[in-house]
Amino acid sequence: MPPGLWLFDLDGTLIDSAPGIHASIDHALAALGQAPLPAAQLPQWIGPPLRESFARVLPDAAAVETAIARYREHYAAQGWAAHRVYPGIPELLRQLGDGGAQLAIVTSKVERYARQIVQAAHWGQHFRAVYGVGAASAHSEKAAQVAQALRDFAVSAADAAMLGDRHYDIAGARANGVQALGALWGYGTRAELLDAGADAVFATPAALAQWATSGATRASTQDLHP
Repeated sequence: MPPGLWLFDLDGTLIDSAPGIHASIDHALAALGQAPLPAAQLPQWIGPPLRESFARVLPDAAAVETAIARYREHYAAQGWAAHRVYPGIPELLRQLGDGGAQLAIVTSKVERYARQIVQAAHWGQHFRAVYGVGAASAHSEKAAQVAQALRDFAVSAADAAMLGDRHYDIAGARANGVQALGALWGYGTRAELLDAGADAVFATPAALAQWATSGATRASTQDLHP
């Protein structure tokens, strides 16, 4: 049988959140007299913790904390709503839920923002839990979040899968022995996901939906298409 517990990353997996994140980054950089973030660099910022990303372009820890505050100021007011759900995601979630699977979100986004997004979305009803990070988080917490989800749902690692678009998601799954699945429609690359140890990468949500109904127990390391 396919996994009984599905853990989903949020940004780059369920939603394309680039517009809101980019606007909030630029708001923060402008407050510090910095140039806007070039669009080509944005994918590098979606997935890692904000403190890690701002530290690459700002001179010291104090500037990073100021940038974080300004980012969240903008994101709380309007950035969180500037996103779109990826085509095929609502259908995938409905299929998994109708099949009896339990669904949860595991994200590096601050938990209150993640909950705000999920609660406002019509597809949010499919999720029984949201695991985000605290406002002071400075590092990826995916491994600890996945472990907590396994405990909360009382599910073995062999009966769970984690879907994400960045290496942080794959690493969090592998640290817990959970099946690690890569989403190629997000911000990461095929090479990044496979190098991190993804069991399989999927070209579209429809490809994942097809695999989930195929009766397979483990995905093999390959691109899967609808």
